[in-house]
Amino acid sequence: MSTNSSVNEFILLGLTQDPRKQKAIFGVFLLLYLATLLGNFLILVTIKRSRTLGSPMYFFLFYLSFTDACLSATIAPRLIVDSLSQRKTISYKECMTQVFSSHFFGCMGIFVLILMAFDRYVAICKPLRYTTILNRHVCSVLVILGWVGSCIHSSAQIFLALRLPFCGPNVIDHYFCDLQPLLKLACMDTYVINLLVITNSGAICTVSFIILLISYVIILYSLRNYSAEGKRKALSTCTSHFIVVVLFFGPCIFMYTRPATTFPVDKVVAVFYTIGTPLLNPLIYTLRNAEVKNAMKKLWCSKV
Repeated sequence: MSTNSSVNEFILLGLTQDPRKQKAIFGVFLLLYLATLLGNFLILVTIKRSRTLGSPMYFFLFYLSFTDACLSATIAPRLIVDSLSQRKTISYKECMTQVFSSHFFGCMGIFVLILMAFDRYVAICKPLRYTTILNRHVCSVLVILGWVGSCIHSSAQIFLALRLPFCGPNVIDHYFCDLQPLLKLACMDTYVINLLVITNSGAICTVSFIILLISYVIILYSLRNYSAEGKRKALSTCTSHFIVVVLFFGPCIFMYTRPATTFPVDKVVAVFYTIGTPLLNPLIYTLRNAEVKNAMKKLWCSKV
């Protein structure tokens, strides 16, 4: 427990307090969570075992699926269990752990999406130097830098969270611990800390989104010299990436680039990037990617 706090546990209100809706939430989100784990597990195993998916794009997709599965495992189980619990408590230490881990895997997901956009940029704009620029060593170093960056970001978040004093109110109107709802409970002026949250999380989301948009504009401009078939294939891959980017960054920017105010819609928006995106990523990348679909068919049909 923090030395600044007299609170040793919090109460999570969850998505709803209606008993009937809570039962529905249990069933729906349990299925979504299992589907998320299964979908990302299939991609992880397929990329690891398939000889045809050795390009840098699939190297980065492997880590995107891994971070998606971890982000979902950080948040979804408690939401599912709490939907059937009478008293939805989370200890102070568990709450701080959830703040750290959700930001760690969420930030890593952002960095991997940037790496995937960089991969598409090199593949389309500099195709002859693709394997030289993005060799396995370079890809590994980029992923390690992503892990380090995520650790720095989440460490800054947990440092801010641990400085918050809690003197009595301990009811969090959310389904997981995050800085925004915690700021409402703190018995201090949180203006400066909220500015630091916006500077940290908000800036990462907004700057990353702008970088990704610029990279896709450059890619689209470069496609003008491609054949019709080349354009179709490149656009198919880039469209998949862009759908994932919009689904993830839209809610993140909404949540982390504003003053310390909470809205009723916040919980629904948070569902998009904590539960929805980790589920949709494997679907988008498999349904829209012939190479992944074919590799899955070969691998899993031979197993069966």
